[in-house]
Amino acid sequence: MIPVNKPYIGKNELKYLNECVKSGWISSEGPYVEKFEKAFAENIGSSHAIAVCNGTAAIEVALYASGVKKGDEVILPSFTIISCVLAVIRLNAVPVLVDIDPDTWNMSIEAVKEKITNKTKVIMAVHIYGHPVDMDPLLEVAKKNKIIVLEDTSQALGAMYKGKKCGSIGDISSFSFYANKFVTTGEGGMVVTNSHDMDIRARSYRNLCFNNKERFLHDDIGYNFRMTAMQAAIGLGQIERLEKVVKRKIRMGHLYAKQLSKINGIKLQIEKPWAKTVYWMYCIQLDPSLGTNAKEMMAALANMGIGTRPFFRGLHDQPSLKKLILNSNEKFPITDLSYKYGLYLPSSYKLTNSEINLVCDKVRKSLHMLKKV
Repeated sequence: MIPVNKPYIGKNELKYLNECVKSGWISSEGPYVEKFEKAFAENIGSSHAIAVCNGTAAIEVALYASGVKKGDEVILPSFTIISCVLAVIRLNAVPVLVDIDPDTWNMSIEAVKEKITNKTKVIMAVHIYGHPVDMDPLLEVAKKNKIIVLEDTSQALGAMYKGKKCGSIGDISSFSFYANKFVTTGEGGMVVTNSHDMDIRARSYRNLCFNNKERFLHDDIGYNFRMTAMQAAIGLGQIERLEKVVKRKIRMGHLYAKQLSKINGIKLQIEKPWAKTVYWMYCIQLDPSLGTNAKEMMAALANMGIGTRPFFRGLHDQPSLKKLILNSNEKFPITDLSYKYGLYLPSSYKLTNSEINLVCDKVRKSLHMLKKV
């Protein structure tokens, strides 16, 4: 079976991890977390980076640092991982969902504009599958309405918007270092900002909101979202090879596009002129006229030894969220269509060109086997 993704741990990661363990600094104390934060901030081009235990925590910490409180509204796409909305709910804020652009599967800027109220505190721009959100019009409407822009860059590390790195464009950003990300620490995440005040709030929240003057005095409710030194040691090695990974993923994406564009009935994520996408996952969406859906296609590919994953099921369609989403009966047709007909193919950094060609051949054969083309 060719897997969808497989993490890669190199020699430098093992070297730094060994040094970390030998030093005895294996918790969040010691030099490794600070070193990783500094290296990551420099890579993104921002002043501050705050390491946390996972990507979900990173979103929550970023929202807290943004001043989100009970009753505030946070606009985000329905087409994303549930982590994004859970962070909003944990802060007793109100999630406001929007539909997506059919070309990029990113949040629709026009839909965002329609959802802004006097309660809107944050717009969460989730860069989906490695392609940036169209940030300029988003920033324009945010500035006009005094709204904070949070970039969730978990799937787009290394992607560019008009020459700027994703994660450095909004007021604050979050990253995930889960095993399928370009930089992985197994679990882990990062919050990045140029704001001194947001940096202070983020560091406090991830560390139980300890008072700076008196150790066991807590000014607010915070959580233990700290990253371990062992995770940070691995992250140091990972960030050193990030440029190499990004270049390889882009070459892979171009090869996939070249092969799959020859197959009728398959829609690819469209790279906009202002974007440099990094193909975190290589995605396809089946044309409904083919008469088959993503689940049937995935089953056919599995029988041929090809691993796949489905697209995100809309947050508006999650039973656990029905009572928590503002206007939960609203329709999100593009999100629903993308979920029904979308899937992503093997996208591991270590995938060879011959394996990519094999996957594309199996996609073609699967469609013929389903007698839909």
